[in-house]
Amino acid sequence: MASKLPRATRVKNKTPAPIQITAEQILREARERQETESRPPKQKITDQTELADYRLRRRKEFESLISRVGWNKSVWVKYAEWEESHKDLKRARSIWERALGIDALNRDHTIWLKYVHMEMKNKFVNHARNLWDRAVFRLPRVDQLWYKYIHMEEMIGNVAGARGIFERWMEWMPDQQGWFSYIKFELRYNEIERAREIFERLVQCHPKVSAWIRFAKFEMKNGEIGRARNCYERAVDKFADDDEDAEQLFVAFAEFEDKCRETDRARCIYKFALDHIPKGRAEDLYSKFLAFEKQYGDKEGIEDAIVGKRRFQYEDQVKKNPRNYDTWFDYIRLEESVGNKERIREVYERAIANVPPAEEKRYWQRYIYLWINYALYEELDAQDMERTRHVYRECVKLIPHHKFSFAKIWLLAAQFEIRQLRLKEARLLLGEAIGRAPKDKIFKKYIEIELHFGNIDRCRKLYEKYLECSPENCYAWSKFAELENSLYETERARAVFELAIDQPALDFPELLWKAYIDFEISEGEFEKTRALYERLLNRTKHVKVWLSYAKFEASAMSSDINQKKKCLQHTRDVFERAVSYLINSAPKLKEERVILLEEWIDMENSFGELGDANIVRAKLPKKLKKRRQIETEDGPAAYEEYIDYLFPEQITNNMKLLDSAYNWKKQRVASKD
Repeated sequence: MASKLPRATRVKNKTPAPIQITAEQILREARERQETESRPPKQKITDQTELADYRLRRRKEFESLISRVGWNKSVWVKYAEWEESHKDLKRARSIWERALGIDALNRDHTIWLKYVHMEMKNKFVNHARNLWDRAVFRLPRVDQLWYKYIHMEEMIGNVAGARGIFERWMEWMPDQQGWFSYIKFELRYNEIERAREIFERLVQCHPKVSAWIRFAKFEMKNGEIGRARNCYERAVDKFADDDEDAEQLFVAFAEFEDKCRETDRARCIYKFALDHIPKGRAEDLYSKFLAFEKQYGDKEGIEDAIVGKRRFQYEDQVKKNPRNYDTWFDYIRLEESVGNKERIREVYERAIANVPPAEEKRYWQRYIYLWINYALYEELDAQDMERTRHVYRECVKLIPHHKFSFAKIWLLAAQFEIRQLRLKEARLLLGEAIGRAPKDKIFKKYIEIELHFGNIDRCRKLYEKYLECSPENCYAWSKFAELENSLYETERARAVFELAIDQPALDFPELLWKAYIDFEISEGEFEKTRALYERLLNRTKHVKVWLSYAKFEASAMSSDINQKKKCLQHTRDVFERAVSYLINSAPKLKEERVILLEEWIDMENSFGELGDANIVRAKLPKKLKKRRQIETEDGPAAYEEYIDYLFPEQITNNMKLLDSAYNWKKQRVASKD
């Protein structure tokens, strides 16, 4: 069981102490009270006997340490350096040799370096040379040993010996830096041919682009332009198909030719490189080529270079995301600005090959415009009508019409056929579109085309088919009736409207009724219009219907005074019925009732002397400011102000209620007495 923590001590007196102690004061006192460090007394040696005793004691200490931690390199180093400081080099060598006898220390190159440093410092060159030979034989992969060995030989003027050491080192095939050090060594003594031979061996040992470029720059520095070009050409033969390093090689080769004033050669190298290097690895190459063309090229060359760089960027983007259709659009616009038909068609074909991954319209909405732009390009720019027709047909085949379709494709294909004076083919396309994808846009455009050609019977058949597919479409019913009315077929138009309003479900019935009423008004059929309003009120008693009905009755006014009075009475009857309905059947619709009364007042004022707005003002309510609590998910919250209306009949009812209460109280008081 875990032990309980001690209870915190309660501080009873929380007033500040008379003497305040700071953390700085505590640290200072602790430092003052620390005991001073005891150091051994300094020993002064006055004669050889004391020196011998001191040396014996120190050697025993070192030997004791070695017997315990002989693996520790620092112990051996301190021991050997101590002997060296006492000028006993024989003993120091013995210690170094004993250390090298340990396998772990024998593989540590720092031990060799310190040992050789002792010999060199004391000018024992042969001893140092022997040690270097042993060290590079034991650790041939440690470059620092070779560098130090060569530096020693060169410092004492033994150039041939240093060269021999380099040759021994090169047999181990070190990295490029070792070869470059050998070359710099030969160049310091002006041995150009020897340096060239070493470069030849280097590119065989390390066949890398950086080595070849260094070789070519060496030849260029020595004025051997032909040899430098030969180096680049040999490198191109080896690395032209290398995706990783080819760009660096071609850039260096082109810059070399540029320095030699061989502009045409440099341009050819750039273009050859751009054709062979993958687009994703040639960014620096495009930048260099663009800078080159800006410096030496004409307007056309500069534009080609800019287009090439942008083409590279688009290729990289579509490679990363082939279904990024916006990138394809930008790429296509770039190629269209250049004007190469074959290249434009190639990009279009590559773009439309990236079909969306799923049969959902949201994935296809951007993709379908690739086909549309392709077809428009073939028709307008390339003027190849057969290819245009083929593009439209392939696009129609590709779309999964059983799930969704695109009306714009059918319409564009049909309009193309009409422009080619192939009306029959256009009708076949639109008929197929109606059969496979009966969309509103297709019906509207097809009817518009047939109406343009004056084929009324076809228009009627299309409207009938349209309404069979979507009988709830009020727009189609209205347009059908409008067509018949434009042909002065009044009875046909009225029959269409009657069929329309009898449909069990309509998308926008208010628009259809309005169109029917406007039609009857335009025909001067006021009785039929009034009957329509009454039929509409049987279906809905929305305040807008009452207002429209009242405005219609007011609009029937003529110059005859009797007719004016009759219209005024009809209008008032409509308003009275509306107010009565809102009072009895919809008492909660207070705002609608206020709107209705305000419109009634405006209507009375519009009748001039015949109107009487006072009879309506008596019906207007009083505005009251009230507060109510806002309900939220967590319960009641703040309060808000709102406008309420108190109508005259409510005031009367309240007064009656108050009178009843007063009479009741009066009776109770009387009964008590």
